Formats: sequence, C-alpha cells, structure tokens
Amino acid sequence: MVAAPTPEDRFSFGLWTVSWRARDPFGDPTRAPLDPIEAIERLAEAGAWGVTFHDDDLIPFGSDAATRDRLIAGFRDACAQHNITIEMVTTNLFTHPVFKDGGLTSNDRSVRRFALRKVLRNVELTADLGARTFVMWGGREGSEYDGSKDIAAALDRYREGVDTIAGYITDKGYDIKIALEPKPNEPRGDILLPTVGHALGFIATLEHGDIVGLNPEVGHEQMAGLNYTHGIAQALWSGKLFHLDLNGQRSIKYDQDLVFGHGDLLSAFFTVDLLENGFPNGGPRYTGPRHFDYKPSRTEGYDGVWASVRANMATYLLLKERTLAFRADPEVQQAMAASGIAELAKPTLSQGESVADLLADRSAFEDFDADKVGEHSYGFVYLNQLAVEHALGGR
Repeated sequence: MVAAPTPEDRFSFGLWTVSWRARDPFGDPTRAPLDPIEAIERLAEAGAWGVTFHDDDLIPFGSDAATRDRLIAGFRDACAQHNITIEMVTTNLFTHPVFKDGGLTSNDRSVRRFALRKVLRNVELTADLGARTFVMWGGREGSEYDGSKDIAAALDRYREGVDTIAGYITDKGYDIKIALEPKPNEPRGDILLPTVGHALGFIATLEHGDIVGLNPEVGHEQMAGLNYTHGIAQALWSGKLFHLDLNGQRSIKYDQDLVFGHGDLLSAFFTVDLLENGFPNGGPRYTGPRHFDYKPSRTEGYDGVWASVRANMATYLLLKERTLAFRADPEVQQAMAASGIAELAKPTLSQGESVADLLADRSAFEDFDADKVGEHSYGFVYLNQLAVEHALGGR
C-alpha cells in the first residue's frame, strides 16, 4: 500500500495543471472552468503541500487594480486556510497575442518593455506572497524561420531582460531566486535556451547570475531526446538546480505532460533515486519542492483530474520507497562497487601529482596493458537489472 503524502514530502502543483480545461490545437475544452479557490481546497484534500501559478492563472489579463487585489486576497486567504504554501510564482508571456513573437526577445521594442514591466510587477507579487522562487519559461522566445530573428541580438535582449529582473530582486533585497525553464520547441518552432546545457551557458554570461538557476522539466528534456536525470544532475552539480518540474513523457514528440512515471518509468525511478538519495559518492543535494507540472488527460472529467493529482504523488512515493530499498540492498552495493562507481570519485591525478609526474609514470601509458584492461567487464547490465527488479517490486 502506498503511503499517504505529508507536508514533509513538499509536493506542489501548478494551478494551471488542475485548472487546464483540456483544449488542444484540434479540439475544444472538455472541462468547465475551475475556480482557483476550489482548486486549493481540492489540492489540500489530496494531500498537496504547495501551489504555484502564473499571474494570468489567477488574475485575468487586463484586470483592473481592484479586481487584481480582490483575487489575490481571496487566493492568499484560501491557501492560509488550507495550509497550502505558495512556493513559486511565474509570469505568462505566451498566451496573449501581443507575445506572439516573444516577450523579452520580441522584435518589437514596445512589447519587450511591456513584458519587462509585467514580469517586474509579478516579482513584487512573489515577494508579497512569500514565495522563494520565480520561474521564467520563455515559450515564445524563439522563431519558426531562421531569417526572422537576429539570434545574437535576441540573446543580448534576453540577457538584458533577465539581468534587469535579477538586479531588481537584488536591489530590493528580496529572498527570491530566478529559475529558467528550458524547452526545445512548442509553441515556437525553436525556443531559445532549449536545454539545461544551453541555459547553464547563458547563466554564466549574466551579471547577476548568482541568483539565476534552472527549473528543468522531465518532458522538456526528453522531447529533445535527452536524459532528464543527467540534466538535473548537472544542474545540481553546478549549484543551479533551484526548482524542478516532474511529469511523464514518451520519447521525442509533442509535450505530453503525462502524470509523473506514466512515461519512461525507469528514468523516473533514477530521477527519484537522485532526488531522495543523492549522488552515490556524495555531493550537493536537492532540497526544494517536488513540483508536478503535468496536464490531466483530455479524456477525463474533474474526477479524473483529482485522481491524476493523487497519482503523481503516489507514483513518486512508491518510487521513493523502491529507491531507498535499492540503495540499501547489499547486493546492489556490491554490484555498484564491482562497477567501479566509488572509484570514479577518486581523482585521476593523485594529490600533488603534476602533469610532469603523469608523463613520467610508465605504468600510466608505456607499460599499460590496454588489451588486458579492455577485457574487464563493468557489470552495468547486472546493476541495471537490479534497479529494474527494485522498481517493479521484485525485490
């Protein structure tokens, strides 16, 4: 039996996930609108700890100040009443037609200025609500035609925008970090900063990059045929895994946004293994929320929506249980040792050893028997089979 979620699990959901009306490019919505207050009530009933939202999820685009204040106050009160933490806020720069060529990188300067004001306004909202993370997904920052965009200028404007926002946060003294969310395509044909690696390279150019990190999403990395666990591992190793989005994806296709684990289950197993157990040889640990950014299937009514909320958390908890057993299994520990996992943590050069010392060491090259060492079996298949058996509950 799967354990019930607790606040210590820090499971959070985007308001846009449960509120998605299931409209797609080929079909009208299959569900009625969901009031954000009801969403909070139902998330609390399901055992969620936190919630996140885009500004437009809560406040319809173009609302006057009085309406905005009323909606924010009601949402804040509902979260307090149901012990739901508002842990992250983000800005919608992709739905309204004004953003059809992007927000911070639009060819139209007036759009860029409008987008920047919209973001800064929501930085203030983030601080006011006590959230600690501000996610920036540039879904419209890109192009369909290579000749339509000066990429160097676009990256200049992207850097200008992110640095302006990060500098504003720093100057205000807010305890907020920015998390960029990479995605290769959809809705744009090609999106800027498409992967974890691209985003890390971009962050390294920022003046205020110390408070800018990443919010990698399972489906976004797997859409590009990349390994999500490797992606978050590099972000964590770089000190830049500020937040993450969990969902399911099956191979290189459109962004499916399935329930976590309902795509590549073994990848989900190793993702949870990293998040819960850390690197095998020690190192930085992820301590942030376990955030689900998925879309309840278009085939479901609201009964299915709340079932899918529970399914995300149940799958994570089941995989957590399995990964803890995996790491504790003496046979797995023996297999990991035989595979040389611990040896990888040993520096290739000994402490104090110079390149000159390496070049003088005949055992490292001249007397090294490559043919003999090449016969060595690493046992990776056996180790992976142990993981499969643990994931499937066979051990």
